[in-house]
Amino acid sequence: MSTPILVLIVMTIVGLIFGFVLAYVNKKFAVEVNPLIHMVEDILPKGQCGACGYAGCAGYAEAVVLDADVPPNLCIPGKKPVANMVAELTGKVAPEVEPRVAQVRCAGSHSKAIRNYKYQGIEDCVAAGLLQGGPKGCQYGCLGFGTCVKNCPFGAMTMSEEGLPIVNEKKCTGCGKCETVCPKKVMHMVPIGSPVSINCNSKDKGAVARKLCDISCIGCGICAKNCPHDAVKVENNLAVVDSHICIEKCDNPTCVLKCPTGAIKAAEGVKTIVESQQEIASNNSN
Repeated sequence: MSTPILVLIVMTIVGLIFGFVLAYVNKKFAVEVNPLIHMVEDILPKGQCGACGYAGCAGYAEAVVLDADVPPNLCIPGKKPVANMVAELTGKVAPEVEPRVAQVRCAGSHSKAIRNYKYQGIEDCVAAGLLQGGPKGCQYGCLGFGTCVKNCPFGAMTMSEEGLPIVNEKKCTGCGKCETVCPKKVMHMVPIGSPVSINCNSKDKGAVARKLCDISCIGCGICAKNCPHDAVKVENNLAVVDSHICIEKCDNPTCVLKCPTGAIKAAEGVKTIVESQQEIASNNSN
């Protein structure tokens, strides 16, 4: 018998032996998967956003089924309906899930904010930020390369022609993925129904901030002084709104009217009220 044929026969026998051994080991040490894990995973939205703190929907499904300490309401995109279904399947109690939405805390568009240099490189905010903090003059502002938009698992964001992300609140699930990937921490999650938002992320002092962006917060504190509910305060030269107080008590956002730079923006639902008050104030001054 020739050597090549002998080698082929030996390799075939060795392969068959290893095959039988692997098949036996696989059967002997097979771990049964709890079918409940698949049932829970099937009802999750499959965004793989990681808002629950686990590596994808499968990771959370396994954890919530096998670990008694993992609550059934960690799927932020699924909100209350999914939390209730997971709770029913796992026999746990589902605490209330606060609906939230992404908010862009920057209005420094191409026409409003200055740029230090022209960036030519990878169209990614993280990559651009590695070069002297990015091309935008304000080192706290949105870089405008759409990393948040590209990473939104639910297609709830687009980029405007002015280089700022736009959130579609009807599509936004509040998963927080955009907040996680933004290198400048411009994206922020707020409760749904927040009457106002701070359209700025700058921590620079007023004179510096205004020099870099026409619509920046200058930390003057006028908004805080005029808020009758103490929902606004200034921290690190930047106005901060307590959305929970705002939602509960405010039906007349005076902070929007008093802000000298327009850094505080009224939500869509209260714009009409604010615009009417601004028109009345304008007529009275005339």
